[in-house]
Amino acid sequence: MSVPSFDRFIAPLLRVLAERGTPVRAREAREAVADALELTGEDRAERVPSGVQVVYANRNGWAHDRLKRAGLSQSVQRGVWQITPQGLALAKEHPQGLPDELVVKLARAYDEEDVSGRPVHEVAREASDVATPEDRIDLALREIRDSVASELLELIGRETPGFFERLVLDLLHAMGYGLSRQELQAVGGSGDGGIDGIDGIISLDRLGLQKVYVQAKRWQQPVGGAVVRDFIGALTTRGADKGVLLTTSKFTADAHATAEKVRMGSLVLVDGRRLAELMTEHGVGVSHRTLRVPKVDSDYFEPEA
Repeated sequence: MSVPSFDRFIAPLLRVLAERGTPVRAREAREAVADALELTGEDRAERVPSGVQVVYANRNGWAHDRLKRAGLSQSVQRGVWQITPQGLALAKEHPQGLPDELVVKLARAYDEEDVSGRPVHEVAREASDVATPEDRIDLALREIRDSVASELLELIGRETPGFFERLVLDLLHAMGYGLSRQELQAVGGSGDGGIDGIDGIISLDRLGLQKVYVQAKRWQQPVGGAVVRDFIGALTTRGADKGVLLTTSKFTADAHATAEKVRMGSLVLVDGRRLAELMTEHGVGVSHRTLRVPKVDSDYFEPEA
């Protein structure tokens, strides 16, 4: 037999997590699911085209991604999964296994929306019959990026304040802020002592003529307009030209409206989703692999003059 598609991993994975109840290592869950699906040694040795991972582990990971999106499971720490009360209730409701239609819904779970306001997975399904292979690659990459962003924010929330401070400084450095990484380290230690964030001034030139005030916090609740107004006040008193306010949560509509009143380009709000996107874009906490997509070189076949 061959390794089933990732949707066939969803129901047995939920059952394994429900039977365990307590946190379980992803590796153990993966093997239990493989046993439930009766995967052979040959099946378990099959690798994805890049060769970096075995197929059944990859598909088990995507199955867990779908359970997390639905609020049925969670990653309590890196490589350790645990069923949620909602997941346990669903497993008890269907002791013989999840109905196919429910598995399909979970497999298609994708919580981002396109510009039309519709869930991306709906747009993708509508387009699947007419999309070019390149379009389908783009849709797949978009889904991968979203999954990576969700996992990044999950991991950041579990790390220490010191780690978060270092992450923000690494990202700012990768984006070209500051004259050196050492200077940014001084910024990180100049505010509240690294208590869940940084608060300091970054110089963009050696003479210190251009200054950026940076504040980054691991807020849990949405950031409102009052915080932005305080930030704007500090921006002025510190003599900075521009400001970057970063949070791992979200900004309210009032916060965005307040920021828009500041002169053009002088204040940037970075929420958790944008933070994860920037980390992905600049390779901070994220690795990339090259995908070689072949295309016929029509110039090669042009007749000679």
